[in-house]
Amino acid sequence: MMASCPVLAPEGLKQNRLLAALPDADLGDIAQHLSMVALKVGDTLYGHNEHPRFAWFPTTAIVSLHYLTQSGASCEVAGVGNEGVVPVSVFLGGGATTSAAIVQTAGNAFRLDARLLRQEFLRAGKLQRLLLLYSQALIVQISQTVVCTRHHSVEQQLCRWLLMTLDRLPSNELLMTQEMVAGMFGVRRESITEAAGKLQRAGLISYRRGHISVLDRAGLEAGSCECYALVRKEIHRLLYDPGQA
Repeated sequence: MMASCPVLAPEGLKQNRLLAALPDADLGDIAQHLSMVALKVGDTLYGHNEHPRFAWFPTTAIVSLHYLTQSGASCEVAGVGNEGVVPVSVFLGGGATTSAAIVQTAGNAFRLDARLLRQEFLRAGKLQRLLLLYSQALIVQISQTVVCTRHHSVEQQLCRWLLMTLDRLPSNELLMTQEMVAGMFGVRRESITEAAGKLQRAGLISYRRGHISVLDRAGLEAGSCECYALVRKEIHRLLYDPGQA
């Protein structure tokens, strides 16, 4: 069960970068409606074709957006950490979601009633601009994931995924099984085992069941395709350097 408690101090809300970018006055308007929620690995925030009741602003948790096919197969189309919010449909007005949001990394998130976020968005203030810029950054990430899956090796994809996960964590330690990674990539576990083995033999990571330690980030960046750098650049341009957007 997700545990929650009310959050009233604006400074605490700045653990999420979207919330941190808001002026204190704007942040104060929604602070009283936010609750901190502890999320566990595997928690489903909303499923396919649902109308979510809440929006989630992760702080230390990472949420994986999964698309499920009619055959029952699924894969990750994007990840969301402390740079973002899920789902974007609650403020863009699209209604039901086509993907499910599943907690990839345990941690905390701020939860807000979807109707309140929509109301704040329609006020056309600073929050609206931030959410629109974030939506563009998310589209870039989803689009590049499609390109990466189609044209790059599993080893390159794993490097990209590890780097994007590290960007959302305070340490170089990841709690993740090969089965979970394979499920997000939509590939056989053996493919992840082989790719992880190559990275471990190259001294880039250390892996034991359920635990990955990144030893050489620069090496991962060198082994990744261009997708990681492109997505990272766009996220920083759109969200952290507003003068360039």
